[in-house]
Amino acid sequence: MQKFIKLSLIVICSGIWTFAEAKTKPATQNFLFLGGNHDQLEKYTKQIDSPDINGVQLVYSWKLLEPTKGNYNFAPIEQNLKYLNAHHKKLFIQIQDRFFDADAKNVPAYLMSDPIYEGGITPQYDKPGENMPQASGWVAAQWNPEVRKRFQKLLQALALKFDGKIYGINLPETAIDVKEQDKTGFNCKNYFNAEIENMMAAKSAFKHSYVVQYVNFFPCEWDNDHGYMSKLFHYASAHNIGLGGPDVVPYKKAQMHNSYPFFHKYRHKLPLIAMAVQSPDYSYVNPKTKKTYSKADFRKFAEDYLGANIIFWDVERIGAH
Repeated sequence: MQKFIKLSLIVICSGIWTFAEAKTKPATQNFLFLGGNHDQLEKYTKQIDSPDINGVQLVYSWKLLEPTKGNYNFAPIEQNLKYLNAHHKKLFIQIQDRFFDADAKNVPAYLMSDPIYEGGITPQYDKPGENMPQASGWVAAQWNPEVRKRFQKLLQALALKFDGKIYGINLPETAIDVKEQDKTGFNCKNYFNAEIENMMAAKSAFKHSYVVQYVNFFPCEWDNDHGYMSKLFHYASAHNIGLGGPDVVPYKKAQMHNSYPFFHKYRHKLPLIAMAVQSPDYSYVNPKTKKTYSKADFRKFAEDYLGANIIFWDVERIGAH
């Protein structure tokens, strides 16, 4: 008992959280998703200070965090963490290497100029929501081992600075739509292996804060016909890595043929499940009510079927319904 008390005091006095060491999942928590609005937290002070809000999720692009090769800019995270600590709220950071705007090549310039990275990024496409036009954007060529090496160095640098201080870190969704043969040497198997390697690298770097990999679809796969989805969930469960996803649309057909059944199967086997209810999700219609899904619909499905412990709510839509 004395040993336990002494250890507890050390942890408390050091100011370092030990989330990932917890043996049981936390109770369901509500986080506000603010996207990349790092400099606008004060604008949302009222929502952040709400007693039913546990924290904030913010997205930081690779380009923002590494303006030039090996030179890191973590000031935005430091400022956001300081603000949220003062408000007794938690911070979840998403490190973004893929983007959904045609002009958003938000990776370090050296990735696109140095031949060793074979272009560094490639075009991708996305369907953002019901009856919404297809969007185009860019994704870092993580299947290139040199690109992946640089990304993992970023994760390691982030861990040295923030492990145990932020509540968690998540890597972005697995869904991309890229041509099978492009100048970066993309292929589906190498992409899957790269996602697994990056997920494991994040877990290796962050010993105390939660690590979450967003997973929804894999290129070239449907109904787990390549075994990618089942393997990722198995790896995550075996290595105590959390999983999550960028969209909650109850029983949506496409997701039910991909990630959703695995979340249901593994809902008691993962240390954390963190699901995001983002703005496009509100465009989908509940076939039973013939109305767009309500906040209660999202919560029930996220908690009961997907097993979510954290729900990231779009700050602009949190009051909807």
